[in-house]
Amino acid sequence: MKTKHILLLLFILPFILSTIHAQIGHVEPPFWWAGMKDTMLQIMVHGKNISDSYPELNYEGVSITSEYVVENPNFLFLNLDLSPDVKPGKFEIHFKQDENIIESVQYELRQRKEGSADREGFNNADVLYLIMPDRFANGDPENDLVEGMKEGYDRIAPYGRHGGDIQGIADHIDYIADMGFTAIWLNPVLENDQPQASYHGYATTDFYKVDSRFGTNEEYRKLGELASEKGIKLIMDMIFNHCGSEHWWMSDMPSADWINLYPDFQITNHRRTVNQDPHASDIDTKMMVEGWFVPTMPDLNLTNPFLAIYMIQNSIWWIEYLGLAGIRMDTYPYPFKYAMSEWSRMVLDEYPCLNIAGEEWTDNPAIVSYWQKGQHNYDGYPGNLPSLMDFPLQSVLARALTEEEGWNSGLQRLYDMLANDFLYPDPYNLVVFADNHDMSRFYMQVGMDAELFKLGIAYILTTRGIPQIFYGTEILMTHTESNEHGYIRKDFPGGWTGDKINGFTGTGLSEKEKEIQNFIKTILKWRKNNTAVHSGKMTHFVPENGIYVYFRHDKDHKVMVILNKNKEDQKLEIHRFNEMLNGITKGRDVITGREYELHDEITVPGMSPLILELK
Repeated sequence: MKTKHILLLLFILPFILSTIHAQIGHVEPPFWWAGMKDTMLQIMVHGKNISDSYPELNYEGVSITSEYVVENPNFLFLNLDLSPDVKPGKFEIHFKQDENIIESVQYELRQRKEGSADREGFNNADVLYLIMPDRFANGDPENDLVEGMKEGYDRIAPYGRHGGDIQGIADHIDYIADMGFTAIWLNPVLENDQPQASYHGYATTDFYKVDSRFGTNEEYRKLGELASEKGIKLIMDMIFNHCGSEHWWMSDMPSADWINLYPDFQITNHRRTVNQDPHASDIDTKMMVEGWFVPTMPDLNLTNPFLAIYMIQNSIWWIEYLGLAGIRMDTYPYPFKYAMSEWSRMVLDEYPCLNIAGEEWTDNPAIVSYWQKGQHNYDGYPGNLPSLMDFPLQSVLARALTEEEGWNSGLQRLYDMLANDFLYPDPYNLVVFADNHDMSRFYMQVGMDAELFKLGIAYILTTRGIPQIFYGTEILMTHTESNEHGYIRKDFPGGWTGDKINGFTGTGLSEKEKEIQNFIKTILKWRKNNTAVHSGKMTHFVPENGIYVYFRHDKDHKVMVILNKNKEDQKLEIHRFNEMLNGITKGRDVITGREYELHDEITVPGMSPLILELK
């Protein structure tokens, strides 16, 4: 070989090495922000043999404090320190071998929006509208089929993808606002590139990307901006317990312990009380926390410190990117509980006014209260969740309305369950609801009885806590074919071109459906400006003769709610409530506008709620 050829080879050798070792496929988070309270940033870099290199960067205010090589040589974890006064901008991270740059990636620190850290979270002045995006409205038919994605469009199949998307929600944001809802909670919209039944969004295959069949990251962000313009807050549904089996890292995991019980997984025993049980065995605890939900949802191991930080930063990334008012965390008690406590602590350190609601599906308030921030637990566990879903109250609502009245039955169930509020550090920050995407719709729960339905909804919208209404509940959506999820999560009528019934405009709705829609709308619009129902104290009276009476009151307003479960009109003696009325002699029914004289007795209409604004 001639000398000049040798010299040429020596010159191009670094570039040959670069093509062999480079090919960085993932850098996550993809970008970050200057001015965050927490100055530490962990970056996960994924590329062929990337751990054989060492990183360098040169940007004022940014330094690499540590780098971690893990079991898989295709991963490198970098810890960056961002000085408090670092400026927004872009910089190169070089990956070198023997002083040769084999790969470079450009990283960006963006400018935070003013007031971002102090954004107001959802609270008890809000009413949440829960939407399953695939089943709400199809605003962009062009994304129904996306080339290269594993599951296509099949609106006929109960468990197929029906085409609802982010644009569909944006198209109907005026309907949501006009109804009186002040926050929307979307079931997950991140990529779920699974072979089948991925419409629900709970099998994430990319934690930093919106599913293309729902739209784009930018469309999600713009939805948040549009909602904010309409006075509506955005709440994101997140999942830390599991991912989808088709997630990109499942074919090249950072380490063997990234996923619990992999590859010889077992299904979780679902015994969530092991988190609180002082007598729980180690094996039962292990199988609850490490067991999988289903074979298509690998269980994430949050005892792995790199994964724990990855998930925490992912939450913060979406909060900042979307301008979120809060998070609903799915399956809260299933992951490693100390990692979840640290997650909520770190998120709230960055966003002190944000709200987070965790899902703990149990009818036992003692179990729910264990997780709430401020709780003094026997084992010292630091529950850091501001809010939780009030499953205990939901569990008795339909029974209270449908069973006969008795000493321990009927409306007494509501009274007794609410009496457990002493267990919670903050019962007024619980999310109260009659139904959601995982259970029979409330109209079905009460035997498709519209009057019982109204009693239940009036209670949800006036009791203590933060009300949540499931999309379609306002127009009495049913699933008479089946109680399976695919039927419960039906398409909202009018969300698709050609629908004969349109819940958004009222076209084709029955008179009963229109009545219920207007009933809920009336209460919601009134509720917006009534501070007593938002955060006022609740005082209730033991139900008697099928009538439950309670008051919501603060220094400026007082509301008297009367739920009459009897089919006939009932005479209600007023003197029993003198401690709350305190000389008040008039009340206006929020629903009908009728004025009531509150002297000796009033006549309460049969099977009806009265919501009296007292004067």
